[in-house]
Amino acid sequence: MPNQEKVKLVEQIKEDLSASTAVWVVDYRGLTVKQAEDLRKRIKVEGAEYKIYKNTFTTRALADLEMPSMEGVLEGPSGFVFAGEDPVAAAKVLKQFAKENKQLSIKGGLFEGQVLDDKQVVAVADMPSREELIGQVVGMLISPLQEVIAAVDGGATIYSLLDAVEEKAA
Repeated sequence: MPNQEKVKLVEQIKEDLSASTAVWVVDYRGLTVKQAEDLRKRIKVEGAEYKIYKNTFTTRALADLEMPSMEGVLEGPSGFVFAGEDPVAAAKVLKQFAKENKQLSIKGGLFEGQVLDDKQVVAVADMPSREELIGQVVGMLISPLQEVIAAVDGGATIYSLLDAVEEKAA
């Protein structure tokens, strides 16, 4: 029979998993306390949390939530990054931190119901962040308006603008 402390810990892990958009798993062996604190701070800035749980408790929590097993990823010491609204930003922090601190290695993760290996997590980190994507969309929407404004400022008449649009459509 499991003791109350272990049951509470599994419940906490389940809450963390349920509240996250992604979970990135790292091997933290060799990090100093100072480096681990630095990682926690960087992760927190991106709306994520870095925690260390036993693999067996995490496996139990995943099973209770009927989430995919992370069997291949949960081997050896594991640190967990529970991503907030922007999982890409948290993955970018991990990738950069691992580049600066060779002791940290990315083991894999859980994203959109799929178990990812280390290379796939790095691929997620290489994606544009939410803010970058929003900026790209806004830029695409504003570009045609800027052309119209420039044409009007340049003394173009409405007729010449319509002719240009018609010509472009043909």
